[in-house]
Amino acid sequence: MGWLDKIKQGLKKTVQLLRTDIRDIFKTEGRLVDEAFLEELFAILVKTDMGVQAARKIVEEVRSEFFSRKITLEEVLAEIKKKLRDLLRQPESPIRMASGGPTVIMVCGVNGCGKTTTIAKLARMFQDQGRSVLLGAADTFRAAAVEQLTIWAQRLGCPIVTGEHGSDPASVAHRAVSQALQTNTDVCIVDTAGRLQTQYNLMQQLSKIHRVLGKQIPEAPHEVLLVLDATTGQNGISQAKHFTDAVQCTGIVLAKLDGTAKGGVVVAIRQQVGLPVKFVGVGQQPEDLAPFEADSFVDALLEQESS
Repeated sequence: MGWLDKIKQGLKKTVQLLRTDIRDIFKTEGRLVDEAFLEELFAILVKTDMGVQAARKIVEEVRSEFFSRKITLEEVLAEIKKKLRDLLRQPESPIRMASGGPTVIMVCGVNGCGKTTTIAKLARMFQDQGRSVLLGAADTFRAAAVEQLTIWAQRLGCPIVTGEHGSDPASVAHRAVSQALQTNTDVCIVDTAGRLQTQYNLMQQLSKIHRVLGKQIPEAPHEVLLVLDATTGQNGISQAKHFTDAVQCTGIVLAKLDGTAKGGVVVAIRQQVGLPVKFVGVGQQPEDLAPFEADSFVDALLEQESS
């Protein structure tokens, strides 16, 4: 399955919702664009969790283009596509690799967001590119996190650095990067804790890990990826802001896109957080990670059944 097919598969629930609801407001061949039509369209767009701000911009675009005219389903979809592409436009942002030595990637996100699986997917992606990978299990406060990451490391055949339960996460991160330097490993991916209930302590801890990595390799971490659970929809926005304040996140990985009808949250994230969406998780397997590409995403989101 190619990347575009995976995106389409991942967006299936969101697409079904959009396709059914938008078609339902076209009870005949065409529909007059009046206030009632625009209100219905707005409600449908908001249901995908793209946010009020983005939904309003799309509706205003349809209003200025078609108000008091009779339009077809195809015309309104084309207009929505055009505006969505504008809203999702972002610089091309593949992973920033180190010019020499290990590329260090710090991964953060709240517990249960899909962080561990995302790290496995990233590791697999780098392995498929012919790069060596080492994992650092710096979420030392949750035993299950270390166990899960260790199982993935064994499955993928890559080394992992762990610490005692409750030990200093920054020391684990330090040891992981030290081992990556000693072994000339291409990529070191460092997992971090995600306990929002002790938010201040967590953010201090993340900031410390960030500083420690920077002392070992001047440009590290080269990427700070925030994993957001697509099924939480708009709740992900406040998470993104908190984490970005603490550790200068460089990009977002949207996990569990295949389990939600709220795929429109990508639009809200781009509008309200401003961070590039670098990857989307579209399944449970290590290979189920797709680079985010705005045009493909919009095409998949509004694809017609006949296509």
